[in-house]
Amino acid sequence: MSAEEGEEDTSCCASCGVAEGDEIKLKKCNGCHLVRYCSVKCQREHRPKHKRACKERAAELRDEILFKQPEGSHRGDCPICCLPMPLDLNVSTLQTCCSKIICPGCDFSDLRRAKELQVGGEAYGKCPFCRDPVPKKAKDFMTNIMKRAEVNDPIALCQMGVLRRDEGDYSGAFQYLTKAADLGDAQAHYDLSCSYHNGLGVKKDKKKEVYHLEQAAIEGHVLARNNLGCVEEENGRMERAAKHWIIAVNLGHSHSLDAVKSCYRQGFVSKEDLAKALRAHQAALDAMKSPQRDEANAIRDYMKSRK
Repeated sequence: MSAEEGEEDTSCCASCGVAEGDEIKLKKCNGCHLVRYCSVKCQREHRPKHKRACKERAAELRDEILFKQPEGSHRGDCPICCLPMPLDLNVSTLQTCCSKIICPGCDFSDLRRAKELQVGGEAYGKCPFCRDPVPKKAKDFMTNIMKRAEVNDPIALCQMGVLRRDEGDYSGAFQYLTKAADLGDAQAHYDLSCSYHNGLGVKKDKKKEVYHLEQAAIEGHVLARNNLGCVEEENGRMERAAKHWIIAVNLGHSHSLDAVKSCYRQGFVSKEDLAKALRAHQAALDAMKSPQRDEANAIRDYMKSRK
């Protein structure tokens, strides 16, 4: 059986048949890793015969990576309490001095500690993580972010992209987000997918939108994973859509849970898989809880109710 028919043969060049030796080193096909070649010329000559099998295997390899359940969300753990970060971006605090994102519980605990030491004391107005002074003016806030961005901090680059986007500078936002995405920032990949979806700073491009959604989802971005499920639903591939939503549910994304329940009612998700997803979803939510976070959330909700 030939390599094109599914049998892996890496002992010799798939095109000319020359065996690997001291003077001849074979290199794997970058797309599928099924076959090897002794030269670029042989690879090009063999491409017409190998193209179909290569694409099929490359798609399989991509799916293996894409549908692997991440250990946690792209937000990671709080650098202080080491508990998984809440999925809601609005309840956490970005420290511009060190680009650390602090959970609401640790941020609240630090503010309370500062108050106990009296206003103006040693701890007042300092970063909970690195203890640098917290900027009090907007220009100092921007200065910190720009300093971090200049040394290619992906979080700062992404933040600069968001700020430029909010200002209406979509071209500048795209440049910052691209740099952050190249450094592996999942949030930047997600924001780029939104740029390609809405045509902000770039032309609308569905393929690039999906590519950035996939890159973000692989890193545990639950909104990107949820959106991929919606894309697959639009394409009529409900089994793939359900897989995406289950992965998001396992990370604690409640909106995707509604989609999984809908898939169950339509017969695309089994009762056992639904039950397993429900347990994983609750476990993910429980892992994000702490007494400090509960207290911080209660105070935040109280302050909102008074407005």
